Amino acid sequence: MLIINISELAGIDESGKLLKSGAEMAETGRVQNAFVLLKGKKIADYGRMDSESGKKYLSENHRVVDAKGGMVLPCFCDSHTHIVYANSRELEFVDKIRGLSYEDIAKRGGGILNSAKATAEASEDALYDMALQRLEEVMRMGTGAIEIKSGYGLTTESELKLLRVIRRLKENSPMLIKANFLGAHGIPMEYRGHQSDYVDLVINEMIPLVASEDLADFIDVFCDDGFFTVEDTERILMAGLKYGMRPKIHANEMAVSGGVQVGVKYGAISVDHLEQMGQAEIECLKGTETMPTILPGCAFFLNLPLSPAREMIRNGLPVAMASDFNPGTSPSGNMQLILSMACIRYRLTPEEALNATTLNTAYAMDVSEQVGSITKGKLANLIITQPMARLEFMPYYYGANKVSKVILNGKLV
Repeated sequence: MLIINISELAGIDESGKLLKSGAEMAETGRVQNAFVLLKGKKIADYGRMDSESGKKYLSENHRVVDAKGGMVLPCFCDSHTHIVYANSRELEFVDKIRGLSYEDIAKRGGGILNSAKATAEASEDALYDMALQRLEEVMRMGTGAIEIKSGYGLTTESELKLLRVIRRLKENSPMLIKANFLGAHGIPMEYRGHQSDYVDLVINEMIPLVASEDLADFIDVFCDDGFFTVEDTERILMAGLKYGMRPKIHANEMAVSGGVQVGVKYGAISVDHLEQMGQAEIECLKGTETMPTILPGCAFFLNLPLSPAREMIRNGLPVAMASDFNPGTSPSGNMQLILSMACIRYRLTPEEALNATTLNTAYAMDVSEQVGSITKGKLANLIITQPMARLEFMPYYYGANKVSKVILNGKLV
């Protein structure tokens, strides 16, 4: 496939780096009046239309796709979602408008427990059909790789059901999908006051069964005020590591919880949320392999403080930004909107925002060797936009779907 008449090709990187940190985040290769040549599933070449290579490829017998003055970008990589769930929670949305906090709703059995109840009642087929619709929706908006977490089960049976749905999505979708076991997402009502017993259930029953069916790439814990303690988190992560599940952490959404520190201690590939961040957390992340991942949709929807993205970049850290698509705290998987929020609310430049939603989020789900940039030899997971002149238009013109075509594994979808 030869894509021609590209106004600007952006997100180019031939450095071999798996992520970008600090000042590097402002760097992205850009070529105007461009072409891209695909061979099989991968990117073979790119350059200017008026170059010798461009003229040569045009004279050959390739399947031609005309970008018609649109841009070509790497597909978004969304490293934090919870898209397998049974019910929406718009009534809780109204409760929030009326002044109830996320913690208030959780204490009375709402929030995660609300979704867990509905999930327990839903069949695997019903959950699969609903999740597939959401997956196709985000794909149309430019997401090409996605991590999906369990966590709306909170019983062994339901957690396994969620992870089996994710496995079916992996098998039947052209998207690159990673599975995350999040049995420690909330504390069931029957374990309130003795949550260590629930932690025992996660460790002694859930993790071995998840591992026996090879259902999860990662293990995750909601380490935060009112949820799981640092001690709980350490126990769960150690158990997961024994079965080859690399840690990830929900951390510092409600309070400075110690979640960042425990994530770094156990080699988490990412620590996510980070609405509550101090200099101690920034210092802890320096020089590690852990990707700080900000979830702008959650902060927007819950009116939470903004993670100090600019301060993190000034301190030389990488930053990733993902959607947190879930029914309670971020009911949108639109990564174009996350790109815009990165610029508008967190003051990232368009180049930094692009790296935060592509290469760095690919790293946060351990796929940046395969996707996340325009790189020869990487998978051809590409967005062709509506006609526009330059990258800056993408975050500027927020609210509309600016994707014209999506290419996954070298094929139009």
